[in-house]
Amino acid sequence: MRMPGGGAGGLGIGTIIVLGLIGWAFGIDPRILIGGAEMLGGGNSGYEQPQQQQGRQGAPTDETGRFAAAILGNTEDVWKDVLPKQANIAYKPPKLVLFSDGTRSGCGNAQSAMGPFYCPLDQTVYIDLTFFEDMKRKFGASGDFAYAYVLAHEVGHHVENQLGILPKVQARQREVGQAEANQLSVRVELMADCLAGVWAHHSQAKWQSLEPGDIEQAIGAAEAIGDDRLQRKTQGQVVPDSFTHGSSAQRVRWLTTGLKEGTVQACDTFRASRL
Repeated sequence: MRMPGGGAGGLGIGTIIVLGLIGWAFGIDPRILIGGAEMLGGGNSGYEQPQQQQGRQGAPTDETGRFAAAILGNTEDVWKDVLPKQANIAYKPPKLVLFSDGTRSGCGNAQSAMGPFYCPLDQTVYIDLTFFEDMKRKFGASGDFAYAYVLAHEVGHHVENQLGILPKVQARQREVGQAEANQLSVRVELMADCLAGVWAHHSQAKWQSLEPGDIEQAIGAAEAIGDDRLQRKTQGQVVPDSFTHGSSAQRVRWLTTGLKEGTVQACDTFRASRL
């Protein structure tokens, strides 16, 4: 993956690692908190880096923090151009909070075990940077390409929020049973996968940021963390009604759709007859 010259620290696509392991035990309503194995240009005041629940503002000083800021700078460069053109909506980038162990979000307490997530109430992406090491250790996914996608997927949720999709989904989830609420969650997550693909499409077109093997890594990682694959590994059986992020095949399909089509319209999972 290549760093493009110029711009606000742009970067190429990251592979698809989405872990939405968020629950009531952590004090966050999953209907409000949009989790994922889910912004700013480098150095502006939108960055916070809490440590042990103690936050501070300013540009990141550690290597991983600078990397995350560069990725988010690239997503801003892409979406501030794409969203107005394709959806007639001005793009307002989310904030990024890096934390260690735990912190407070606008959606409640955040813990490292939850993985990266997007909180629509404060329009902020939260990530414990030790998660990158967990990706390598638990899922065999490592490298700049993989880490970049973690953030790109979460920015996809922010785009959904700006499109007005998240509030409608959350309202509907409060009205329906658990199985249907889970299905709505799957559509939200697959759309974020697709939107990350749209980001990659335009980053590649503008900066030629993809390198040989990047797409194959993304597809391989998507297959590894589908709900069906994870359920089979952790509980020995697959329960489709409990899916909240989508199967391996669905994740691959929607990421690939975004990469190929490069349009927000192509990512409308809520009108799709087949996920």
